[in-house]
Amino acid sequence: MIFVAFLRAINLGRVNRVPMGDLRVALTDAGFTDVVTHLQSGNVVLGSTKRSPAAVATAMERLVEAEFGVDTDVMVRTASELAKISAKHLIARRGTDSAVLHVAFLKARPAAAAKRAFTGRTFGDDEFMIRDTEVYLRYPHGVAASKMNIALFQGGLGTPATVRTWKVVTRLNELASA
Repeated sequence: MIFVAFLRAINLGRVNRVPMGDLRVALTDAGFTDVVTHLQSGNVVLGSTKRSPAAVATAMERLVEAEFGVDTDVMVRTASELAKISAKHLIARRGTDSAVLHVAFLKARPAAAAKRAFTGRTFGDDEFMIRDTEVYLRYPHGVAASKMNIALFQGGLGTPATVRTWKVVTRLNELASA
């Protein structure tokens, strides 16, 4: 089965260094197949005999800790799950520049009460939509100036998360579909 993994908070300057070439070798040595990385921010497409995203995530977290000394959360989706996510950004508007679109991948499905706590919250022109284990984000004026940040969602939803640009999401879908 093909999976797509998103490593959280690695290769941030000199912090949590995980060289992608070394990660590919370590994952292959651990029995994963067809390992492909994209960029330096912890995006991996790989094959595994493991049957669930959670099992792949746990194996990768242990491997990254053992091989690189980095304690990080890994969010994993099947190739078919990523295909559904990347089919349409749920809050994209006609003519929207894809550069303002992002997706936060959650480690676990948030509780209904946690999701309800976000109902009605606004962040100026910035928008979000929580759907299953993803938060679709739109930052029309850029991420840097926004008060709608990932820490807000992690704390409020009670689960780790990592964000990718829409361009990265669609590219990983292409790699997982090849």
